[in-house]
Amino acid sequence: MSDIVPVFLGADLNCYNFARAFHEAYGVESYAFGRYPMAPTKYSRIVHFTTVPDMDNETTMMRILKDFAAQHTGKRLYLFGCTDDYAAMIIRRKAELPEYIAPGPAADLYTTVQKKAEFYEVCDKFGIPYPATKVLTAPVDAAELSEEKLGFGYPLIVKPSSSVDYWKFPFDSMKKVYTAHSADEAAEIVRTVYASGYPDKMLLQKMVPGGDDHMRVLTAFSDKSGKVRAMCLGHTMIEEHTPHGLGNHAAIVTEDTAALPLVENIRQMLEACHYTGFSNFDIKCSDEPGDFRVFEINLRQGRSNYYVTAGGMNLARLVVEKWDDNGDDCVLNRNEVFWHHVPAQVAFTYTEDPALVRKAKALKAAGKEKCSLLYAPDLRWNPVRYACVLEQLRRQFKKFKTYYPKPGQN
Repeated sequence: MSDIVPVFLGADLNCYNFARAFHEAYGVESYAFGRYPMAPTKYSRIVHFTTVPDMDNETTMMRILKDFAAQHTGKRLYLFGCTDDYAAMIIRRKAELPEYIAPGPAADLYTTVQKKAEFYEVCDKFGIPYPATKVLTAPVDAAELSEEKLGFGYPLIVKPSSSVDYWKFPFDSMKKVYTAHSADEAAEIVRTVYASGYPDKMLLQKMVPGGDDHMRVLTAFSDKSGKVRAMCLGHTMIEEHTPHGLGNHAAIVTEDTAALPLVENIRQMLEACHYTGFSNFDIKCSDEPGDFRVFEINLRQGRSNYYVTAGGMNLARLVVEKWDDNGDDCVLNRNEVFWHHVPAQVAFTYTEDPALVRKAKALKAAGKEKCSLLYAPDLRWNPVRYACVLEQLRRQFKKFKTYYPKPGQN
């Protein structure tokens, strides 16, 4: 019986993906704590979830984790945050949690790279390109946001620099990112966000042309000494399009990681920063071949992290076996696998690049396909879980038809 005990803060798909990796690798069940249950982990036999209404309070978090550690003495406890907020809490307090292996970055890196405006300053030092960006610290008149003053045109993207702070101030029209088609619209979005109480910088960003299929996701794992030990590239087929889910990956085809021109620059940046743990990068390729732009870094494994495990790099094994093994190899994933958490047919229907669809279909036909929620050991003799998963998959058809309709749909 393994002495490994994975502990997660959060109950979303991120949690289930990682818990599944631990179960596949070591046969262990995971424990999770969060403010409320969520569909991806409901009725699961591999994730034991406990509702803690104020789990986002650091005092509560520390009490829960200390109590859990006291109940599991002699075990190897691995701790992960599944949202930006939970990851940030762990980063800030992990020095006070010596009972856990929490493979996240040091607290001082939180203010250096977690916020997009500051992250772009670091990118400049390592030759990592990102979209042309205007940084705001307060609302401004529309006249200040003309194309002439910005240096780039409309439509453009408006988003908060700190997503952790942003989600703490909800309002009715809240979205993960916004598209502004005029200076007046951009100014109004910025005013609305700041009126909510959001305290940090806002970014106006040149829109990189191309749909979801122009996106790439790169996941890296850095060991305890700050050495990058593994990197895996995914080519996005389709993203979610609900207001709060916009930008979350729904289907990915893994690709040869070495083929991404920015891989070495990113590796050098992570090692120069002495980054530890998982990092996750959103990248977009414009219509100009080889023109890749980094959007942001997540200081944790991404929500779609199972694409890495599906590609042959089990995330749990990376943590358990490479965290402090004194190795210096850096493995770049080169396997091609079709990963999805929506039904495969949704991915095939809504992906705009026909060549990418053909590749995904070929991978599926060859048995190189994984769906996060269709995990036989968790579904077998578990009819309530089975029904819950089928309902989650069924609802995706309506979600995409509602929020991302194809021409001619009604």
